[in-house]
Amino acid sequence: MSGKMNARPAAIGIVGLGLMGSSIVASLLAFKHPVKAVAPLRGEKEAGYKRILEQLLLCEKFDMLSDPFETYLALLTVSEDFDDLKDCELVVECIVEDISIKEVVFKKIAAVIPKDTIVASNTSAIPISILQKMVPDPQRFIGIHWAEPAFATRFLEIVCGNQTSEATADAVIALALSWGKEPTVLKKDIRGFITNRLMYAVYREILHLVEKGDTSFANADKCFRYDAGSWMTLMGIFRRMDYTGLRDCFTAYRNIFPLLSNSDDISPQMQTIADTRSRGIQNGKGFYSYTRDEAAQWSQAFSVFNKDIFRLAANYPEHLSGEEGEHT
Repeated sequence: MSGKMNARPAAIGIVGLGLMGSSIVASLLAFKHPVKAVAPLRGEKEAGYKRILEQLLLCEKFDMLSDPFETYLALLTVSEDFDDLKDCELVVECIVEDISIKEVVFKKIAAVIPKDTIVASNTSAIPISILQKMVPDPQRFIGIHWAEPAFATRFLEIVCGNQTSEATADAVIALALSWGKEPTVLKKDIRGFITNRLMYAVYREILHLVEKGDTSFANADKCFRYDAGSWMTLMGIFRRMDYTGLRDCFTAYRNIFPLLSNSDDISPQMQTIADTRSRGIQNGKGFYSYTRDEAAQWSQAFSVFNKDIFRLAANYPEHLSGEEGEHT
């Protein structure tokens, strides 16, 4: 794939058909990309195909499909054969966050694709500069980090490794814009990228407060839903500070920053979650408990909410004045 995009939708390969991989496949099908979905794990092919159908049906429910459902399904190939990736212009790895397993997968991808195919990882934790050492042409390797559900969020992180070429980044940025995303481009590869580092800072602080007995899980969730949740989609963090006037920010930071947790230790609550193999709504055990019906209700509510927020965000473009106007 060159820096200049072709007129026709590019053929894209997705390797790994878990929840995230399946969601990405549905998102790409909605934009009429031929998709070659490869299931590297035994038994994942059938389960992955079922998840893709469910996700694509949600796209239809969200009015994202302008043609009959079968039109999009005809663009999909699901197999266990890496040879199916040979005609793809972009291949995205979406497997478990294990470097040794990823290395095996990247070797299988590299063995079948053309020299100019872009290879990407949807990793949210492993530095792209490390992963790109595992492919023959690291300049065409990049990170493309979606959020779940991939088809109903405007978020996308594009992460360049130390050797990623400018042409590779430009090609992926063009693709992201064609998908209706508002991509964040990281020219410098940092562990955790931007969105995860922000959220993990929040997780550490709130777990610290709960451990001290200052609040509960339920009250912490209410604070986040009804304060930050009421403005984040519109204005983000720095525009929020501009909106509030900035007058008291310096004094507040000076007084509050020293009080925030900077612990490197794993939270006892998170250790318990790991020890008990809790997986939230997937097995009914987490910070809250869920019956099977309650888990299904949360999944359904999240789908409906994403439909609403996706459309709401479109009514309020990032730059209301039409100009970025960033102060430097």
